[in-house]
Amino acid sequence: MQDPREAWAFLENSDLVADAEKVGAAIRRLAGEIEGEFKERYPLVLVVMGGAVVFAGQLLPLLRMPLDFDYIHATRYGAAVTGGGIEWRVEPPRGARGRDVLVLDDILDGGQTMRAIRERLMELGANSFHCAVLVEKILPKEKPLSADFVGLRIPDRFVFGCGMDAKGYWRNLPEIRAMRGS
Repeated sequence: MQDPREAWAFLENSDLVADAEKVGAAIRRLAGEIEGEFKERYPLVLVVMGGAVVFAGQLLPLLRMPLDFDYIHATRYGAAVTGGGIEWRVEPPRGARGRDVLVLDDILDGGQTMRAIRERLMELGANSFHCAVLVEKILPKEKPLSADFVGLRIPDRFVFGCGMDAKGYWRNLPEIRAMRGS
């Protein structure tokens, strides 16, 4: 059972990375970029649960274009703060065959999760793969893929808020924060 005092202490021991206004502006910009790319294509939009649910909930109403919507659930973190192997909780739908697919996720960190998602979708016969992320970490090493649409680029710190959690806490924050010492 989570202790609310621990959650509050965790929040107090964090730094603001991007306030709610900056996050909202990034999402509005992304909506315009995504519309420009997909307005005539009728994409299948897949949201990566559970982190991208807040991002998707803000982005989707801004997209003035036809689309199909579904979700997938692949994780490397669980309640941990470092990634492990890919765990598929809900695999991509077979309806991805022949479709232009746009995957929405909260963060592109090292890129291993998104690479596994792309590989699985292409195995299923997707026509094309694109991804949009709310945040991308700036890392010193090369990633196995690049996001097509990026809301904010952030330093390599463990962040939470806007759907991202830290130890299960604070997915619901409208801003993005980073653990101190990360």
